Amino acid sequence: MYETATVKERALCVGIERTGIGSSQLSGAFGAGGTVPAWPLEESLAELIRLVQTAGAECVGTISQRLKEPNSRTFIGKGKVDEVREAVLALKADIIVFDDELTPTQQQNLEHEIKNVKIIDRTALILDIFALHAQSREGRLQVRLAQNRYLLPRLRGMWEHLASNRMGGGVGSRFGEGESQLEVDRRMVRKRIERIREELKKVHSERQTQRKARQGSGIFMVSLAGYTNAGKSSLLNRLTGADVLAYDALFATLDSTTRRLSLPNGREMTISDTVGFIQKLPTTLIEAFKSTLDEITGADLILHVVDVTSEHFDAHILAVNEVLEQIGAHKLVQILVFNKIDALNEVELSALKGRHPNVVFVSAQQGTGINELLERIEHAANATSSLLHVCIPFAQGALVRLAHEQCSIINEEHNESGTLLQLRVPQALVSKFSDYTI
Repeated sequence: MYETATVKERALCVGIERTGIGSSQLSGAFGAGGTVPAWPLEESLAELIRLVQTAGAECVGTISQRLKEPNSRTFIGKGKVDEVREAVLALKADIIVFDDELTPTQQQNLEHEIKNVKIIDRTALILDIFALHAQSREGRLQVRLAQNRYLLPRLRGMWEHLASNRMGGGVGSRFGEGESQLEVDRRMVRKRIERIREELKKVHSERQTQRKARQGSGIFMVSLAGYTNAGKSSLLNRLTGADVLAYDALFATLDSTTRRLSLPNGREMTISDTVGFIQKLPTTLIEAFKSTLDEITGADLILHVVDVTSEHFDAHILAVNEVLEQIGAHKLVQILVFNKIDALNEVELSALKGRHPNVVFVSAQQGTGINELLERIEHAANATSSLLHVCIPFAQGALVRLAHEQCSIINEEHNESGTLLQLRVPQALVSKFSDYTI
């Protein structure tokens, strides 16, 4: 008999708590410093454990240390390195995951100090999860770009054994030292990065063409934004009846998804789901996922989805707002949506509503609060449109159909001249109706 079940890797998670550093100096979402408050070490390690589980491994232990700043040589202190080495043997760990990004020198020194175990950092772990979940060609290209940008400064001489194994001089003995081959490897990675960038430019151009077509048509565009696992995909499914992948896992959605949303008054608009944000997300992903994040910057309205079951949802809100500011989307109209209220009791929900009177409370899973959310979306859409009274000749039936699909009809009548409409028209479509205003 042979065991066919996949054996999970056993991971030891290591993090440091920086002492004497203000929150404004710590990095937030996408590695951006600023308004995001300091994250407690326990919260950060708990999130790291979830990332490890999402990648398919099992966390068998955690080790932490309080430091003013990371050790420049091994990230953690020398005594703590010895403790980690002993823990690896005791716990039979296959992999050590550090909660912050290691410099190439730190990683190399740690591999020298702790042998026969794989050592990665939070960035490498997230990139691995992204590679696991990317489905579309664009998503895979974006992940490959980020991976190669991460790999480039970490290349080391992988061919040095050829120099030490040379047998005498002459032909075939001048292959070159390891450092020369290292330069060849770096050049290959740089070329790969440029090739991926060129492919992404083509995909980005196609996406821009589609986005401009939607903008030119006057269709109101809504984007979902939020911390990872806030329930954006579930909310998209609830609003549109779509069947987008929705798992209880970090970064289940990487590829941008756009669906048609119909309001109760018949008005049509689009709503897009995008990649979730997270604290300490690698900065290399900002450029790599630019075309996906552009779905947010090109929107008329952002639905900022928040998981209220998280103890740190306030920090999640700040982290997401930091990212929105980085990509230039912080000035867009935003509706804050507190999701997963079905997991709260009446006392907790009442207290939240008292503290956040302007928030829409929903349960994407059960459909609670969806009608109120649709009303808020309709109100936001109407605020960007003009109220017109028009008389459209019967010969212009296509214009009447356009009014029903992309405008908000307030009143409709018919007389001998044509169709009388009182409607709200998006600014991009006002010119199409201006010849028929009364």
